[in-house]
Amino acid sequence: MDINADLGEGGGQDAALMPLIARANIACGGHAGDAARMRATLRLAERHGIQIGAHPGYPDRARFGRTETGATPAQIEADCTSQLEAFRREAQRCGLAVAHVKAHGALYHRLMQDPSAADAFLRAVRAVLGGAAVLGLPGSVLQERARLAGIGFIAELFADRRYEDDGQLTLRTLPDAVIATLDEALAQVLSVRDTGRLRSRTGQMIQLHAQTVCVHGDGEQALTLARALHRVLRCGPRRGREHPNHFDIRQQT
Repeated sequence: MDINADLGEGGGQDAALMPLIARANIACGGHAGDAARMRATLRLAERHGIQIGAHPGYPDRARFGRTETGATPAQIEADCTSQLEAFRREAQRCGLAVAHVKAHGALYHRLMQDPSAADAFLRAVRAVLGGAAVLGLPGSVLQERARLAGIGFIAELFADRRYEDDGQLTLRTLPDAVIATLDEALAQVLSVRDTGRLRSRTGQMIQLHAQTVCVHGDGEQALTLARALHRVLRCGPRRGREHPNHFDIRQQT
């Protein structure tokens, strides 16, 4: 399991996060980002040998792309095509290949459940970036639609989010949607890595297999979480209590 991070969003920690991750999901002008920031983040990723990916979202900067807009599939395809084309141009200027695409925020969550939206997103990915893979929740609609379309899929885990019994992320409107302590977040990641299972919000053990774990680069504690994940995923299970159980990571999501 490797680490990915959402970057190029103005979080101010990109340079520190980059050596700790394997994949950079770079905002490409929808919810955040512009040409100059894309180029700077791409160069930073190149310096560290990181795989680069586009991070399109609803073009709703006022709400940082985290509110469902009700966009039609046609609008989703057009918006993603425009953002991916802008990102491809900057990557080509830097001489870099785009390895993957990860949708942002509310668009991400919609693609996991809405077949028509997922198909629209995948059409944009294929048209602009050809063989790039897509990141998403394991067992999701997006995974199945990507399989049918012959597009590579990378299953993603969120260290600091709780899951429902069906493998979907717990809605943020629920009070316990976010895991509050670093110890618990790390335990969830290691459980998935070592057993392919995690404990859902209701206490059920559910199957979940992931290839990459996400760090939100705009979060206040993103760097602390990334360092801890980098350490445990490189060095294996922890021994003893390396991290205080009162450490609160809720503000980073």
